[in-house]
Amino acid sequence: MSLPNKGALYGTRYRVIVTTDIGGSDPDDFQSMVHYLLYSDLFDTEGLISSPTWGTGRASYILEVIDAYEKDYPKLKQYSEYYPMPDYLRSVTRQGSVEEAPYKGYSECTPASEWIIECARRDDERPLYILSWGFLEDIAQALHDAPDIAGKLRINYIGGPNKKWGLNAYEYIRREFPYLWIIEDNSTYEGWFHGGNMEGDLDNHTFVLEHIAGHGALGRYFAEKRGGVIKMGDTPTVTWLLDGNPENPEEDSLGGRFERVWHRPCRTYHRNTTLDDVVEIFEVLEFIFVGPEITGDMETIERRPYFQMVVKGQKFNGYYCGNGKYKIRFMPKSLGDWEYVLESGIPELNGQTGKFRSVPEQRENRKDQGQGLLHWWADVLDPEWAEDEQMGAKTLNQHRERLLRDFQRRFDRCL
Repeated sequence: MSLPNKGALYGTRYRVIVTTDIGGSDPDDFQSMVHYLLYSDLFDTEGLISSPTWGTGRASYILEVIDAYEKDYPKLKQYSEYYPMPDYLRSVTRQGSVEEAPYKGYSECTPASEWIIECARRDDERPLYILSWGFLEDIAQALHDAPDIAGKLRINYIGGPNKKWGLNAYEYIRREFPYLWIIEDNSTYEGWFHGGNMEGDLDNHTFVLEHIAGHGALGRYFAEKRGGVIKMGDTPTVTWLLDGNPENPEEDSLGGRFERVWHRPCRTYHRNTTLDDVVEIFEVLEFIFVGPEITGDMETIERRPYFQMVVKGQKFNGYYCGNGKYKIRFMPKSLGDWEYVLESGIPELNGQTGKFRSVPEQRENRKDQGQGLLHWWADVLDPEWAEDEQMGAKTLNQHRERLLRDFQRRFDRCL
């Protein structure tokens, strides 16, 4: 399929901030950061931000990749004078929140949220593209502290597991900023490592062995991650800017194609659910449980988790929100039956259980239902573009060979 021959590969320079949960539970961000730096001569990089990963995500991991980039910088500079200096990249690296947002969706400003505000308010007519590879916490905080910046932002958000673990910030943005420009990529990104042409050296492991390992410091660094197997699930946010029309996500691009949506599903339960309760995959579920009232400074109280919901061995934090109400959010990221149990030092909550069932997302539920989302896109639901259960993945992996061959040429610069 032909692309518009527009974008960073054809001379358009985009202002970019990357927010990443690098160093957390999903190490593919290391690979995606290597990829970004190899293409960084094409962008005006304004920020590299560490987003929350349960206290393990640190800006030091971003600096670690920059250290490898610095070793290859002299060779890269021979191919393009626009590669940013390593010290410049260090100067725009910021630490974001190291904890998930409480139920209200925001908490306190961070160096990262303040930096987003500063960049967005610069006297530059171009929009500020935020490539979100992790949680939305620092973006939500920036919007809370400076709502005037919303119109300047273009957010490409890798959702899926990031959305599941960061629902409070996500819901704050959806409810308070329905006019925000955002791509919510819950499954299209899987096309980077799932399906497409994987013949010969294009196999996820063989490609690393033949075209990455031994290619400079960045190649060695990349090959050490994830056992030398390609994932790079966040990289579609970058390739989306390479060839395509970022202002219209409904057109084909090297980062996939998306559908316009006016509504994102969310429902609230004031009871324990059963298998008769059917929800959509990626739908936000809000559970409200009743327990004892807690008195004191609510600013402090509402930041502290008072219970956890355990689902398939994973634990999600719940919060006290006043008037004896304890609230928590959860999102199923796959199809099937789900069970949960509450764990808490509060007897009224501890041990409560429930079940529900998740089914495929329906296009009917994307129509306007009062939320009035003005600039929101999500995965293409047409089955012909699905890779197994991953809706929209083929809009990306149809370009797999072109993407990897170009990536190969970029790594050759490090030889």
